[in-house]
Amino acid sequence: MAPSGRPSRVAIYRRLDEAVGELRDRFGGLPTPTEAADIWVELWHQEAHNSTAIEGNTLVPREVQKLLDEGTVVGGKPLREYLEVRGYGDAATWVYRQALAPDDWHDGELVCVQDVRHVHHLCMTPLWTVEPHTHAGGDERPGDFRRHEIAPFSAGTKPPSWTDVEHQLNGWVDATNGLRRGAGEPLPEALARVHGEFERIHPFLDGNGRAGRLMLNLILVRLGYPPAIIYKRDRDAYLRGLRKADAGDFGPLGELVARSVTANLHRFVLPAVAGPAELVPLAATARGDLSENALRMAAIRGRLRAVKGDDGMWRTTVDWVRQYRESRYRRGL
Repeated sequence: MAPSGRPSRVAIYRRLDEAVGELRDRFGGLPTPTEAADIWVELWHQEAHNSTAIEGNTLVPREVQKLLDEGTVVGGKPLREYLEVRGYGDAATWVYRQALAPDDWHDGELVCVQDVRHVHHLCMTPLWTVEPHTHAGGDERPGDFRRHEIAPFSAGTKPPSWTDVEHQLNGWVDATNGLRRGAGEPLPEALARVHGEFERIHPFLDGNGRAGRLMLNLILVRLGYPPAIIYKRDRDAYLRGLRKADAGDFGPLGELVARSVTANLHRFVLPAVAGPAELVPLAATARGDLSENALRMAAIRGRLRAVKGDDGMWRTTVDWVRQYRESRYRRGL
């Protein structure tokens, strides 16, 4: 049962389905980076910052943006931190391009082993070139599977022996490719299952967390969803979700993924693909001091022009919200 005041997990999953359905039915689906560069650039900045910050990187958003956009190093942080972000940015750029333009080796399935190797290679090469892992042998470069045993994780999970990594990863690829067929479980929980299994396998000597989150987003964009961004502030919830997933409970991590994808749809995607006069869910126009709840109350009171659909969802337009903001300013609210 959800805590008082919070939507249930079922409601969170339903909201994701509705948002994705709206994107597909009304706006033709997820735009490519070529069609809507601004959407992807902002997602790129946010993902590269937060996914590396989860691992301890201390670059702030402004430093990440300068590095990715201009190649400019600001902030006086250790070199390895800039190289971590640069590598993650390179890998995320490739992932985003896969939305509608897969590489030549892509065989029509969601993922393949080559995808996993390539993501890790892109992500880790900048750092590895300058500061290779101290325990890495000559055959454990970025994109190569580990040839070392990994100690059990703090929660007790034991990754497989390095001799079994390739076999288990092939099984992971097969299971992941089954997501399109569905298995009676909510998609967010299926994603939590395959993400948790990737982290358990721990196929590489280093960089498994980053590679795993990149692979999660590769799966999402190939399914027509925007990427999930696990924010630094959600690190503890994310790690708890991984531990629960390892124990067979995929709900907490699935909920975190669903919330993230829905938020990205409303924050980045729908406002960009909809014209200023097109109806979109209230959440897609919420900004700053105007939260989704504030907009809903304004719509109910008749102060904001909005339409309540047969599905019970309120929708408004960017123009109508702008007019409402201006009227609030004039009234001094």
